[in-house]
Amino acid sequence: MTQQSRPVYLKLRDQIAAAIIEGEYAEGAMLPSVRAFAAAQGANPLTVAKAYQQFQTDGLVEVQRGVGMYVVAGAADKLRATERAQFLREEWPEIRSRMDRLGISTRELLESV
Repeated sequence: MTQQSRPVYLKLRDQIAAAIIEGEYAEGAMLPSVRAFAAAQGANPLTVAKAYQQFQTDGLVEVQRGVGMYVVAGAADKLRATERAQFLREEWPEIRSRMDRLGISTRELLESV
């Protein structure tokens, strides 16, 4: 599935996941409220709530009723492992296939970086 065809809530989820992995939302940090994040992204609050719900379902955040959602300990490591596995399973084969079609060797790729 290309990035353009992904549902908006998954794009928002990816954005939040990247922020957790990069430490923007560290362990114990509170995520922005659904309304604040929706306003900042120009998204529907229900769409943001769906993305946030996925983090709760995956055990990456915990809800303190009336206060907010907090990033749980180990969330960044868990997300990094999940994202890495997904990349190797789904994205890398497509990249490798395109490299083969274009005649780009691994050595050539590494030398260009």
